[in-house]
Amino acid sequence: MSEFSQKFWDRYEHVRYLWRAMTGEGAYDAYVERHRREHPGHEPMSEREFWRARADEAERNVQARCC
Repeated sequence: MSEFSQKFWDRYEHVRYLWRAMTGEGAYDAYVERHRREHPGHEPMSEREFWRARADEAERNVQARCC
């Protein structure tokens, strides 16, 4: 792989990481990483369970904000 190609893919991955962080798409990945570190012998929630639990939590704790 050429140096140009490597730089391109490195930047692409960085932009992808930032986009996922801003939109919340990376939340499940962060959860799995933290869960495996803090609870090594316990299986983390599936992605579907994670998003359902997150939505349920948001519904229980409604916070009115202007922005």
